[in-house]
Amino acid sequence: MDEPFSALDVQTRAIMTNELLRLWEQTRPSVLFVTHDLEEAISMADLVVVMTAGPATVKAVYEIDLPRPRGAVQDIRFTPRFLELYRQIWESLREEVERTYALSAAATARRVAS
Repeated sequence: MDEPFSALDVQTRAIMTNELLRLWEQTRPSVLFVTHDLEEAISMADLVVVMTAGPATVKAVYEIDLPRPRGAVQDIRFTPRFLELYRQIWESLREEVERTYALSAAATARRVAS
């Protein structure tokens, strides 16, 4: 699934996320869920994979050890373990975000200078 909820408003996204988790609990299929939303990734996943800025390779894999069933994703985001996972993964992801911005700024500077 490639960012299936990205065009939804916050309330509808929460409803759809809860529904997807409910359906997943019934059949437990394997799902590869691509998202740029770290909260969404942690609240839904068993594993979160952080990719490098480019070329895209696996930088780190984090096991999400939040209990299942997760219940309402809006509530789990306030638990201490969720916040701990968020901080840990964000540090790894932040490095890649900063690298991307630096590369983009350098490319823009080269275009302006030409």
